[in-house]
Amino acid sequence: MTRTNLLSKIQIFAMAVMANLAVVMVRAQEKAADLKVDVDVNKGGDAMGGDWMSNPLVWVIGALILIVIIALVARGGGNK
Repeated sequence: MTRTNLLSKIQIFAMAVMANLAVVMVRAQEKAADLKVDVDVNKGGDAMGGDWMSNPLVWVIGALILIVIIALVARGGGNK
């Protein structure tokens, strides 16, 4: 058996295994249990307020911190 023939058989086998795994994953998702879960996302009244993530000031400060960290990493400490 030649080397190319062996490699093509291995490739076909690997593709068949991946295809079978994909089918198993799809079927596992298909048979999921129907759970009746009620999640309350409106907690309200917590210590930091319910809408701190929607505050633009939080996003601006976060972006500034990210820019400073990237600048420090790119600079490399400045030791030569």
